Amino acid sequence: MHIPRHFCVLAMAAGVALAASATPALAQTTMKMNISVSQNSHYGVAIDMFAREIEKRTAGRYKVQNFYSGALGAERESIEALQVGTLDLTMTSTGPVPNFVPEVAILDIPFLFKDYAQARATLDGPVGQEMLTKFQSKGLVALAWGENGFRHMTNSKRPVNSPDDLKGLKMRTMENPVHMQAYKAFGIIPTPMAFTEVFTALQQGTVDGQENPVSVITAAKFEQVQKYMTMTGHVYSPALILMSKSQFDKLSAADKQAFLDAAKEAVKANRARIDEDERKGVADLRSKGMTIVENVDKSKFQAALAPTFIEFGKKFGQANIDKIRNYK
Repeated sequence: MHIPRHFCVLAMAAGVALAASATPALAQTTMKMNISVSQNSHYGVAIDMFAREIEKRTAGRYKVQNFYSGALGAERESIEALQVGTLDLTMTSTGPVPNFVPEVAILDIPFLFKDYAQARATLDGPVGQEMLTKFQSKGLVALAWGENGFRHMTNSKRPVNSPDDLKGLKMRTMENPVHMQAYKAFGIIPTPMAFTEVFTALQQGTVDGQENPVSVITAAKFEQVQKYMTMTGHVYSPALILMSKSQFDKLSAADKQAFLDAAKEAVKANRARIDEDERKGVADLRSKGMTIVENVDKSKFQAALAPTFIEFGKKFGQANIDKIRNYK
């Protein structure tokens, strides 16, 4: 059967057109991002926003596939995976971060920040931005500071009205030496464990309590296994959007900027969710049966830590602490 020559030319042209239309799909890179908390959380809204922004800002050449509730590992494992390049991105609390970048530990000092406005301004300003540069030498790129919020204490034993009420309570803490040192000063028995294990530990009575911001407490449904919450606001807990340096280095200059800008949008969503959780969360937890101690005398808690503050001054340099504490 004879096929006219112009058909062959058309078929060839169609083949070329098909190949051309297939190239953008071939050039698409999918990156994996993991968080330790649920999708319906202050991290979930952030990384979902991040994924949308990356796709938009790179015209679909990059896609971010999100994993929630520690599906690809707990926080410390995620950071280690970024270093070796088996994971591309994560959003993490600063809990395990001092194991990788010791300078970040200063932010975990209790009662360092007055309020959300000051904490956010400090991290978005020169102090916080300079700290982000310390990650590159560790095989990590810190795209932006996010947050968990101010941490409060919950337990299943008794209402906590003063530091004395904390004595002897077994509390799950982050794997964080600064937190553990402070909690020991309160008379707490600190029990470090990964966040992914906390609900079961509370349920089984392995620990009496834990401490986290309202947004984490509500997202993790801790009201099911905790009776009392005290609004101590004892530590401001930042978060970080981190990327594997090996992946970041492969990006063009324009794409690097797209990732940094997308992270800024993710942080806006993250902070907005925290503000909303702070407004609604306490009433929500109370309606689910938690006893909430709201107006605690924070000066009593600060006084209980006086000797510890002196030690932190020696460890981190009092001038460095004051620079953060007094940042306007």
